[in-house]
Amino acid sequence: MEDGKGGGGGGSGGGATAVALPPPSTATAAGGGGGRGGGGGGGGGGGGEGGAEVHEAWVSNIDVFLRVRPPSGRVAPMEIINNGDGDGRVIFTIPRDMAMGYVNNQREKFEFRFKEVLDVDAKQDVVFDRAARKVVQGALDGFNGTIFAYGQTGSGKTFTMTGGAERYVDRGIIPRALSHLFTDISNRSDTTYAIYFSYLEIYNETGYDLLDPNHETKSLEDLPRVILMEDEENRIHLRNMSAHLATNEEEALNLLFLGDTNRMISATPMNMASSRSHCIFTASIEARKNGADTVRRSKLHLVDLAGSERVSKTNVEGQILKEAKYINLSLHFLEQVIIALQERSQGKPRQHIPYRNSMMTSVLRDSLGGNCQTVMIANVNASLDQLEETISTCRFAQRVAMVSNQVRVNEELDPMHVIRRLKQEVRDLKAELKLLRGESEDRGPLTESEVEALQKNVQDYLDDTSAEATINFGGSMLQLKAVFSIFKRLIKEKGGGYNQEEGTGIDGFDAAQLKGSAKKDLLDEIGRLRLLVSTFAAQQILSHANH
Repeated sequence: MEDGKGGGGGGSGGGATAVALPPPSTATAAGGGGGRGGGGGGGGGGGGEGGAEVHEAWVSNIDVFLRVRPPSGRVAPMEIINNGDGDGRVIFTIPRDMAMGYVNNQREKFEFRFKEVLDVDAKQDVVFDRAARKVVQGALDGFNGTIFAYGQTGSGKTFTMTGGAERYVDRGIIPRALSHLFTDISNRSDTTYAIYFSYLEIYNETGYDLLDPNHETKSLEDLPRVILMEDEENRIHLRNMSAHLATNEEEALNLLFLGDTNRMISATPMNMASSRSHCIFTASIEARKNGADTVRRSKLHLVDLAGSERVSKTNVEGQILKEAKYINLSLHFLEQVIIALQERSQGKPRQHIPYRNSMMTSVLRDSLGGNCQTVMIANVNASLDQLEETISTCRFAQRVAMVSNQVRVNEELDPMHVIRRLKQEVRDLKAELKLLRGESEDRGPLTESEVEALQKNVQDYLDDTSAEATINFGGSMLQLKAVFSIFKRLIKEKGGGYNQEEGTGIDGFDAAQLKGSAKKDLLDEIGRLRLLVSTFAAQQILSHANH
């Protein structure tokens, strides 16, 4: 992993209400909510139980943050200013090179704006709260989200996204996002969630499944390639890409650890553990409100891009040189996409966006100019000898901040759920029709589970003190008789046959044994039960008469 500095607290996640639903499509389309780097935009997230009920769409620019890694040598001449409200600035003041003469056009000052600048003292929990939490929250509410780290090799991208392995407080954005997902899900009792995870590695412009069970036993060349496929609606699908259901934070972290173990890393002059591939960890989220006919499907892409490097400066060769060429070429194609999107946002007639030039830009098509809330974290090194690459990264970040996305919630009708509900309604109506006609049912006695359900319905009816309280007995004569039997049993258990003149109940219970308030409470409860039974019977008779 890339080196860096960070720290900070953080809690762990809880359990989740999750079920084994069929894995969602590995298409890249889904929805996000957002703000913008240094500008306006709306928010798609929402806390609390059940999430935000947001259905409108809006335009949101990509939020861009700058994170500065502590220097390893002399410090670059930079000034960091954070004014709040999305106004962060970094200013580089470079003394003139006197070797170029007194009269030259060398630029002395560079100033770049960001949503916020996270300096060398920023801890990992602060980075997550400022840059990532809103996007993760939005994914739970049906919006797509993407968080990606960009920068030269050795600038701390992997540390930002995955974190350090030595201390728990050094966890990066990805493990903290998993904790947030499952903790929030455990507080949403009215919605059922299913989350599937996939981990894509793009190495030398070829895709591999980092969660493939054969990854540890086979060489990279022997593994099946992940193939890009595009449908008639221009959505990208990934063939040979697995999706794994996780029902809690621990299972999700195990998948992340498995994928990280399989990543391609190499030692370079700039970084002893340099990531040699682009990696995209994706959470595909399905959310179904209990009893609703709709389902929300969103995707959360957490992306660790390989670092750019100047071959002339690092003097690498052989396989490392080949990897560097592929990395630099794919990042060049990413820059082409960003430039095209920037020109479009400025009103220039730019029809074609070159997403197809690389696998990475094809997979992230929705994240760049599509339906997504996107955050970019530009990682730079504060060392003086890396100043040129730092300024280059800041320039690229400024272009990214001008890219706008169309953000909307991904909610659609679930046809299978509608069919199941309609079939149940047909069965209920047929049973009610037989009840009104007085027809006998072609079935045996009630099952134990059916009786238990009726007992619960009766108890809920008794506990409901509102005047509009009703009881659902299923609509059949057999169930109606069972409900009256349950009422009768409850009255007997309360001493319901008590005769005030004789002083005993129907089961020989002597009410005279009770004194004072205990006797009064019992008699009141018996009277209430009698009234409820008579009211219930009258409701059923009136209902049948109306039909």
